[in-house]
Amino acid sequence: MNCKVAGLIIAICCLAAPVLAEEALVTRERVRLNLAGAELIVAAAKTQAASMKLNVNIAIVDDGGHLLAFARMDNARPASAGTALTKAVAAATTRVATGPVRRGDAEPDLLLNLSLQNAAAAGGTKMTSLLGGVPIVVDGQVIGAVGVGGGTGEQDAEVAKAGIDKLLTELARQKQ
Repeated sequence: MNCKVAGLIIAICCLAAPVLAEEALVTRERVRLNLAGAELIVAAAKTQAASMKLNVNIAIVDDGGHLLAFARMDNARPASAGTALTKAVAAATTRVATGPVRRGDAEPDLLLNLSLQNAAAAGGTKMTSLLGGVPIVVDGQVIGAVGVGGGTGEQDAEVAKAGIDKLLTELARQKQ
């Protein structure tokens, strides 16, 4: 009986081996944000913030939430530096823009938002329900995120999107 079980296991492994061999073992053709792209985003975001008469902190992270570039404009609140980084990390790692979490169509649930932030902090990661963290999507892939702190949430998101728009415009120009 043990020989039959061993034979069955060997047969299953032999049948599965070709399937396993055909699966990709690494991800290829992956777009990655580099320092030059991050610095372009920072420059465009600073220009947008200045046009809005804002002094903000701007954080750019890669798709894993690791800092690539950071700028604190003159007279920006130092306390907003940490907020900008948290927004960027949260947007990159959750793959969506930051903002209040809602239950369905209802108004944002304050207790739920605080609970999520506390759970994230307890787990050693960053999460926020503040607006101003925006993922950078290129060719359908989230390659990083921008976090801005210093204005209202809506202003922060507008500054972040201006930086991302500049990157996307430049990438489109380079493809031509």
